[in-house]
Amino acid sequence: MHEAMFWTAAADGGVRCELCRFHCLIGEGQRGRCQVRENIAGVLYTLNYGLAVASNIDPIEKKPLFHVLPGSESYSVAAMGCNFHCLHCQNASISQVLPRVNDVVGSRLQPEKIVAQALAAGCKSIAYTYTEPTVFYEYAYATAKLAHAAGLANILVTNGYMAPEPLRQFAPFLTAANVDLKGFNPDFYRKLCGADLEQVMQSLLLYRELGIWLEVTTLIIPGYNDARDELVKLAAFIVDKLGADTPWHVSAFYPTSLLSG
Repeated sequence: MHEAMFWTAAADGGVRCELCRFHCLIGEGQRGRCQVRENIAGVLYTLNYGLAVASNIDPIEKKPLFHVLPGSESYSVAAMGCNFHCLHCQNASISQVLPRVNDVVGSRLQPEKIVAQALAAGCKSIAYTYTEPTVFYEYAYATAKLAHAAGLANILVTNGYMAPEPLRQFAPFLTAANVDLKGFNPDFYRKLCGADLEQVMQSLLLYRELGIWLEVTTLIIPGYNDARDELVKLAAFIVDKLGADTPWHVSAFYPTSLLSG
């Protein structure tokens, strides 16, 4: 357990989490929607700091990033949790925390060890991926600062819902991001992800403003986000607002979560 960054005190012992764009108001003894940030006696704590639920060495193209250190390997790490509750989640077993069922778990792996292992393996970067790195911000941020000092690139693979101030603080240590733009229909985002499309679009614009190399991924789910007119509008947003040089990865859906039936 580690005191969280980006929160303010609220009335009656509550706290307002300001890490992501949901800005959860969390009562004493309660958790935010990510289930990995808890109000304990009026102080917000992150429950997944230093607890790696996955760590692997991957080709950087698997992130996917096709225009950052091509041909290199990336030390990929995750802690439990996500602020989205996507019905089509491909990694639900480690991203969706269900209290008293699969509460916050992981193997102890401190930032210094991550950097040391990445260097020893010949990796050129560290990727914060598999789950949602926003909700293990403190862990990723501590690691990223050490990685940057050691000459390693830092990569976020994210749903694009980090609040502006945390992203601006992370930006000096961040080399690149692959952001999921899951569709281009507000109803799709609200019903399947529990999120707001406009907030993701604003986040993408901020990545571009901050000069972070950006690649975008859309997972195509037949019957949900594959309407031709929506995909045309999504592509136009990328070209017109993010720039024609922004790579767009279109990936295939394999049923693994609540849509699998």
